[in-house]
Amino acid sequence: MFKMVVKNDNIFNFKAIRLWRQSSSQAAKFPLKYFSGIQPTGAIHLGNYLGAISQWINLQNEGNDLTLSIVDLHSMTVSHKPHQLSQNILEMTATLLACGIDPKRAIVFQQSTVPQHTELYWYLGCVSTMARLGHLPQFKEKSANLKEIPLGLFTYPVLQAADILVHKATHVPVGEDQLQHLQLTQDLARMFNSRYGNIFPIPKSLITETAKIRSLRQPEKKMSKSDQDSKSSIFLTDSESDITKKIRKAVTDFTSEVTYDPVNRLGVSNLITIHSAVTGKSPASICEEAKGLSTAEYKLIVAADVNKSIAPIRQRYNDYLENSQFLFNVLREGREKAAEITEETLTEVRYNLGVRFDVNRIKKNYTKQNKVLCKVDIFKIADTSIILKGSNFIYESINIS
Repeated sequence: MFKMVVKNDNIFNFKAIRLWRQSSSQAAKFPLKYFSGIQPTGAIHLGNYLGAISQWINLQNEGNDLTLSIVDLHSMTVSHKPHQLSQNILEMTATLLACGIDPKRAIVFQQSTVPQHTELYWYLGCVSTMARLGHLPQFKEKSANLKEIPLGLFTYPVLQAADILVHKATHVPVGEDQLQHLQLTQDLARMFNSRYGNIFPIPKSLITETAKIRSLRQPEKKMSKSDQDSKSSIFLTDSESDITKKIRKAVTDFTSEVTYDPVNRLGVSNLITIHSAVTGKSPASICEEAKGLSTAEYKLIVAADVNKSIAPIRQRYNDYLENSQFLFNVLREGREKAAEITEETLTEVRYNLGVRFDVNRIKKNYTKQNKVLCKVDIFKIADTSIILKGSNFIYESINIS
């Protein structure tokens, strides 16, 4: 055990914590772990649910190690309303739980409450380059119409990388539009590992097998929560009548027959894709059942099945929002779990970077002016638990000889 010494009413408290040191020449083995994040920027639409969220639920139900982060810091790269953001965080938590995410089987937490994310973000930023970030297509797209470009919009892919790597995720469920950002994460992991030791796994992408859900009004585009036309997207919080109206007004074509042709008949094929996703039926069987129906008649069948699928989610969502204390507790417990995992990662990172003492250089006696201050019986590192009341261990000028 560690002994404590009192000097000038200041106390050194040495707390042993685990430190894994891995040789850069020996490949580390990382357990299977999935990580994904979602921005709290408004209601979840049907495309989000049938794509990313359904995939998370499947991973959870299969017993995988799954961590989900509500990435509130990413939602601040553009101007936001603080009160709306805090409400959005709670609503996003309620939505995830209503869809089927179980906080007892998956870690659900708010990104900004785990500071290890932003600490690793800084370290990774020091190995990244402006040229690499400037070539990312999403930055070019989002900054094209901005007179003044926020620095956060430029560097947020590095924070994305930190989000993934600080949890040592081996797999990341992503959409195709995020693949280049994951490639940046892979590059940064390799660069960091080659310079400072093999700490991070090289995460692999996990592309959802669900077909892309398209806009109801402009089927050549994907369904998006930021679409200016409210009739373009179906949200999980929409009422039954609103969902029916949106599907009835969905753009199709002048052919009345119901056929699945994603190349030439985008609109009606999008409805069949949605119908297939909420019922589990194949597009071929749906078309067989819809023989003799016009697209107008078929839309009513789609609306009924979509409502049947969304109604229980909407009810659970409203129930969760009425119990905000439960949502607070879910986020608190998730934060505690995430903080423990990420602190273990950052312990390795700090020592390998040299911002903490190297365990191999520490000897039994710490001396200051030839006077023994502390004798250690077990040699372990105390990291942030090396505390000198009212001061910092390093600034006490304790010499390691």
